[in-house]
Amino acid sequence: MFEFSELIKKDREDRKKFYFEGTFLDYLKLLQEDTSLSRLAHERMYQTIIDQGIEVIDTTENPKYRRIYGNNIIKKYNFFKDDFFGIDQILMKIVKYFQTAAMKGEESRQVLYLVGPVGAGKSSIMEALKQGLEKSGSLYALKGCPMREEPLHLVPNHLRKEFEDLLSIKIEGDLCPVCRYRLKNDYDGEYEKFQIEAVDFSIRSRKGIGVVPPVDPNNQDTSVLVGSVDISKLDLYPEDDPRVLSLNGAFNVGNRGIVEFIEVFKNEVEYLHTMITATQEKSIPSPGKSSMIYFDGIILAHSNEAEWNKFKADHTNEAILDRIVKIEVPYCLILDEEIRIYKKMLKKSNFSAHIAPHTIKIASMFAILTRLAPSNKVNPITKLKIYNGEEIVEKGATKKIDVIELKEEATREGMTGISPRFIMKAIDETIAESEHNCINPIAILETMIKSVKELTINEETKKNYLNFLQNVVKKEYSKILESEVTKAFIHGYKEQAEDLFNNYLDHAEAYVNKTRIKDRSTGEELDPDEVFLKSIESQINITSSSAKGFRQDVTSYMFYVMRNGGKIDYTCYPPLKEAIEKKLTASVKELSRVITSSKVRDKEQSEKYNAMVDEMKKNGYCEHCCNVILKYAANNLWKD
Repeated sequence: MFEFSELIKKDREDRKKFYFEGTFLDYLKLLQEDTSLSRLAHERMYQTIIDQGIEVIDTTENPKYRRIYGNNIIKKYNFFKDDFFGIDQILMKIVKYFQTAAMKGEESRQVLYLVGPVGAGKSSIMEALKQGLEKSGSLYALKGCPMREEPLHLVPNHLRKEFEDLLSIKIEGDLCPVCRYRLKNDYDGEYEKFQIEAVDFSIRSRKGIGVVPPVDPNNQDTSVLVGSVDISKLDLYPEDDPRVLSLNGAFNVGNRGIVEFIEVFKNEVEYLHTMITATQEKSIPSPGKSSMIYFDGIILAHSNEAEWNKFKADHTNEAILDRIVKIEVPYCLILDEEIRIYKKMLKKSNFSAHIAPHTIKIASMFAILTRLAPSNKVNPITKLKIYNGEEIVEKGATKKIDVIELKEEATREGMTGISPRFIMKAIDETIAESEHNCINPIAILETMIKSVKELTINEETKKNYLNFLQNVVKKEYSKILESEVTKAFIHGYKEQAEDLFNNYLDHAEAYVNKTRIKDRSTGEELDPDEVFLKSIESQINITSSSAKGFRQDVTSYMFYVMRNGGKIDYTCYPPLKEAIEKKLTASVKELSRVITSSKVRDKEQSEKYNAMVDEMKKNGYCEHCCNVILKYAANNLWKD
């Protein structure tokens, strides 16, 4: 109990530090020490994002990122890093919008509009921005002002130039009708005595953050946006008296902060006209007969693509379209990042089931395959691997494919396909149906096949999705499983692989340099063993005519790695790594006999089987999924 009381006490003391209440003169003293207190909304949001730190990745120095993004500079913002994956370039565009808006560029008078498929993360990005603003600290406002406006609005126009020179800032905006009335009647025009207070942002309390949900077209009341006239006060004050105003609309409460339009184009266009003045003129209508009110806020909007296309097709909407910065938010197309999305979601849930290795990967592969556009250059699974930054090895050589060309071939890629919600529901269902509180790739494949068959989509798309699951993904999983089971089966796999690698390197180097090698056991000098070299190279279809070039490439690469202080092992040159692993796999002739029914195992085979199971458990399998996976492997991988 003592720890809780200390926590509460510390929090209360911290909050007291941000408490402020004083006169306009007191505020000016604070402003002289820190002019950032008067930041406009876009600058405050931009600063909130970059204050958490930026990781700048030079892709020319990072092979994997270079394969994914080309030679572009990639920035990762700590503000987004724990919740958003695979959309770094989209987040860079969003931050760039705030950066230029912070400099009072044209973007400061534009709506930030996100468009994309369902479940791509539009709403989550908006939520992150709102939550970031909540945590950004206090700002100073005129006490009692319904617009929470900047105290500098008190400065008369004829004195603003002098104030600006003294403070080295630019004063923008005017008093709202309510504060103008109070200055005249409560303070006799002595604005230096006007009370100032520190206020914070709150989503729940509608402080600095206004939200506009879609409104019924038959009942679109602009009071949701700009407030209303309080009818109960009309008996006390004239219709044009500021005291009758109830400034509690989204633009009123979102002043100096954020106004978010959810599914913005579900509203009738007349309802959106407030955006026009709020952006270009930075003012909004006041209810009743009062004057326009200065507005400094970030207007965020989002919707799906169908609604956007319908809205932009109407030429009468040009005024609003001209005030929009449109950023497309597609689905993630990077496999490793897609996997992180589901791991994050599972971590936030209460599921405690054991998840076998590759289960999330298999589900993620299907999701991304549905989002990729067909290409004449590569097949879908190869394209998936390229987008994931993997090296594509064919016939013993690394295949060079320009990822930028692939992306230019399909500019709308990622705007259609299976959403993360579909995958998460499949994972949830698989967990719920599991009798052993354990799910595996085979179970998730079966669930996804069943779920796709129940989708209300056209038959051609459904057929394509089922092909991905039943053929493409299943085939790729078989390759993964074959390699994994083989590694577990072969005792000392790595040691054997290293032995093959070192022997190959010795013989290849001697072959290339036309020298002899010394037998490590007898000391006898021998010619390079070409039969041995060919037995490795044949695993990746290296022909006799290309063997010399391959051996030269291998030895040159190894010397390059050594010169640069790199580590030499069997995994450092991908084509040779693949050849060695295939050589080892091919040598495991008794694998299928050992995995199948225990009745046919002799003592030695049982020992090998148990050793293999132990190895697989070390790699993340439990007793149940290990048994399921091995039976599947025996029935599907080594039938002959």
